[in-house]
Amino acid sequence: MNQPANLPASAGKKLPAQAAFLALLRRVHFYIGLFVGPFIFIAALTGTLYVLTPQFESYLYADALFTSSKGEAQPLSQQIDAALNIAGQDKQIYAVRPAPSAGETTRVMFSDPNLGASKSRAIFIDPVTLAVKGDMTVYGTSGILPFRTWLDDLHRGLLLGDAGRVYSELAASWLWVAALGGVVLWFTGRRKPRRLRQVSGKAEKQQRSRRWHSTLGLILLAGLLFFSATGLTWSQWAGDNIGVLRAYMGWMTPAVKTSLDPLAEAAPADEHAEHHAGMADMPDMPGMDMSAHSMPAVAQAATVSASTFDAVVQAARESGIAAHKIEIRPAYTPGKAWTVTEVDRSWPTQVDAVSVDPSSLQIVDHVRFADFPLLAKLTRWGVDAHMGILFGVWNQAILVIFGTGLCVMIAWGYRLWWLRRTVSSDSNNPAITLLQTWKSVPFSLQCPIFVITLGLAISLPVMGASLMIFLMIDVFRWQKSKRTVKALSAVG
Repeated sequence: MNQPANLPASAGKKLPAQAAFLALLRRVHFYIGLFVGPFIFIAALTGTLYVLTPQFESYLYADALFTSSKGEAQPLSQQIDAALNIAGQDKQIYAVRPAPSAGETTRVMFSDPNLGASKSRAIFIDPVTLAVKGDMTVYGTSGILPFRTWLDDLHRGLLLGDAGRVYSELAASWLWVAALGGVVLWFTGRRKPRRLRQVSGKAEKQQRSRRWHSTLGLILLAGLLFFSATGLTWSQWAGDNIGVLRAYMGWMTPAVKTSLDPLAEAAPADEHAEHHAGMADMPDMPGMDMSAHSMPAVAQAATVSASTFDAVVQAARESGIAAHKIEIRPAYTPGKAWTVTEVDRSWPTQVDAVSVDPSSLQIVDHVRFADFPLLAKLTRWGVDAHMGILFGVWNQAILVIFGTGLCVMIAWGYRLWWLRRTVSSDSNNPAITLLQTWKSVPFSLQCPIFVITLGLAISLPVMGASLMIFLMIDVFRWQKSKRTVKALSAVG
């Protein structure tokens, strides 16, 4: 974060291209830090809290997640019947996650339009005794429980719903610009010879703050770009544009076909469906056609029997579904297949999916993660790494270090701004503005900068809107600066 203390005599005049570009970049970097920095700080802080809590959540809800019962597990159909006795026989089963190992419970999840997007009611069943161990709301593909759902909502939208998601998109839109701009400013600034002279205590504090701010920025650069990119794919408006680009380039994640019509094709899967609004957006599974499994809005048209789950799981296992963590989704629409999907998103990733005809138990389609295009694999891994689940506790540790470092870097940036602000106040000279630096840029450089900025503003709408706000603030500061210059001239 930078703020020149004095207004140079050349302000508004054309400068050499490199000097003018760096002056403009420095001003943009300062504006991002000053106005967007708080939102990036909140996103980093809440994201750090989120990745710190999986073990705490397991402890908090241990009674529902684990069981001390010993013995052979009852058939899955009986476990489902036990859940239906609690939820009601008329309730529609959205999905079932059998206990992945001994000592864990089975989740039977029910559709409930009153819970909101990507949420379902889960009944936790002891697979040995069929006792009900818990009844609570779960969210997303990860199946997180209420405490971490609250943290996720805080991180994504400040608990304000879709309106709050503007803040996280604003942070992700500008984070990569601030990171790359900071690197350019550091690289060009470090080549300047250091003057061998004594500096005041205030100037020494400025240099120390700048050094810490720059050093942390360089260390965190790869993470800043990674989280900016993955955050944008989750965002509301930029995410839609990225989805259009992926579809056009053929980068979409393959989806398992659920239609029993041999001529039908599967719709692409959406790795971020759990973060989108809308009642149809229940927890998504990688490689699954979401259109066939949206929450039913009408009464069921196809009979779903608990006993069918046993047969469908057996058919899926025989076809190669080998992960311990799986999810079964029944189909309430005639002509649709059931799906069985691996949901182990740690390393090595197991997210294969099959669709099964519930009548004949024949495999309709099989999507294997090993066959995914490289970009689809990278998207899957990027999403899971962003959430801290790809490499387990090591992934968590890296994210905690990164999030903490980013918060400290922003704090050092604000300290640097405050120290420079004090110098500026003492000098009584008006600060240079964004518009003044723009006027100093040669026309040959203004044209490509304008074209690139316009393209980014269209592709990243929140960035475009916030840039307009920056310019409105700058116009006000520019007018105030001109009045100050006139007043100083009159006094002189």
